[in-house]
Amino acid sequence: MHILLVDDEALARSRLQTLLADAAAAAGAGTAPGEPALPPLVVQQADCADAAWALLQTQPIALVLLDIHMPGLDGLSLAARMRSLPRPPALVFVTADGLHAVNAFELDALDYLTKPVRLARLQQTLAKVLRLHKPVPADEPPTPAAALLILDRGRTERVLLTEVLYFKAELKYVTVRTAAQSYILDSALNELETQHAAHFLRIHRNALVARRALRALEKYFDPEEGEGWAVRLHGIHEPLAVSRRQLAGVRAALRDSTDP
Repeated sequence: MHILLVDDEALARSRLQTLLADAAAAAGAGTAPGEPALPPLVVQQADCADAAWALLQTQPIALVLLDIHMPGLDGLSLAARMRSLPRPPALVFVTADGLHAVNAFELDALDYLTKPVRLARLQQTLAKVLRLHKPVPADEPPTPAAALLILDRGRTERVLLTEVLYFKAELKYVTVRTAAQSYILDSALNELETQHAAHFLRIHRNALVARRALRALEKYFDPEEGEGWAVRLHGIHEPLAVSRRQLAGVRAALRDSTDP
């Protein structure tokens, strides 16, 4: 796993590199049941956003551990730029300032670590990254038992994946919509996309829809983005905006769903 550490403080980068080595050593001693094995780590460092951007364009980076406050281009700006990459790496912010968590999750950050980072917390983050690299095969339908566990007003509710019509990012949370109800899930949209890419389609930077629920693509006027396109889903009335970047993929998904 190729990891890039981006922080203007050399001591902070050194500490993270040591923690990563400790995580690799602990993984070598044994993996918890149900958790994927941690592969060898190849760690690189950058002391500013410009140096990091140069590496991201030439190296196969799987994970970026990114500070927010840096001279010049800050971490949030670099994260926004990373979204233009053909295959953006997993993004985790590492900062002493917890005030930017909302902005971080709007940028589809996989996780948000506060300094000083603890080994156990970093191990949890690495486990999330590994799960991102284990997508469901496209020809494997979701099983009836596949479900999300959602904490709702003090109780844990099991929502079947086959009932979910769309996921939509709302600040640091994700709205999970079924035909009957909406739920709030503490997750990252890009993590859900990778885990369930065979069954959910990205239509916008903030939305995934169930492929099986796609019914129509139509012209649509959005008050913020102007004239564009939207999809209609079976089971709900409101349209969902489609970005220009995702339009071709939505058309292809609709065409494939109607093929004999």
